[in-house]
Amino acid sequence: MNVLVTGFVAGLVVAVLTAPVGVSGAVFLLPVQISMLGVPSPAVTPTNLLFNVVSIPGALWRYSRRGPLHSPLTRILLVGTLPGVMVGALIRVFLVPSAGVFKLIAAALLLPLGVWLCLRTAARTDSGRPRPSNQFITTAALLVGVVGGIYGIGGGSLLSPILAGRGVPLAEVAPAALASTLVTSLAGAATYLGIAIATGGADIAPDWAIGLSCGVGGLVGGYLGAHLQPRLPERGLRFGLGGVAIATAGMYVVQAL
Repeated sequence: MNVLVTGFVAGLVVAVLTAPVGVSGAVFLLPVQISMLGVPSPAVTPTNLLFNVVSIPGALWRYSRRGPLHSPLTRILLVGTLPGVMVGALIRVFLVPSAGVFKLIAAALLLPLGVWLCLRTAARTDSGRPRPSNQFITTAALLVGVVGGIYGIGGGSLLSPILAGRGVPLAEVAPAALASTLVTSLAGAATYLGIAIATGGADIAPDWAIGLSCGVGGLVGGYLGAHLQPRLPERGLRFGLGGVAIATAGMYVVQAL
């Protein structure tokens, strides 16, 4: 199958499954881009950010039909993730081009987080839980932004389970996390492109053809996934998000070893 067609199909399938829980799905495209589409490292990171930039508007367009996207939660997330993703991009290029250790750290965070979210959902102990403070959300968003800049994942796969685990409804989490991911991905992709131009490093620039083909698939899939979200029960979405966190942790471990 042509690599561009493969990228389109992969982006579509991933976005349909992850958009309802506020995750772009870029993390699940990493092994596809590396093993099947031949995108080298570190170019795979800005390519994934390009996927986010192209794909997320589809889900956000659908979510915007049910309520405004510029919510207080979105603004709080952006205060942390926006500077964080630029720092992460610099770390990725100049300090840890392999980023294997960081993947293991992320896996160590995501695995217990996903299990915890599933257990809390099964025990129905999230109802009535106090909302996390703005300071907690901003600090978490900053750390997630740094990690997202290193991996090119935008940060939704980390932010969504953190916020949902703290009792924030997924109907609020999903559009806010995706909006934050879109803006931080724009900043991260621009940072990588600027570094590539300044240093002459062609391997730092995104693979435009693959990033766009995956992104167009994600644009369609994200719209469909966001359309499905209100038809899915909150409890089922929380289980799904916990499963996404656990699966993401497993993928990070495989990639790092």
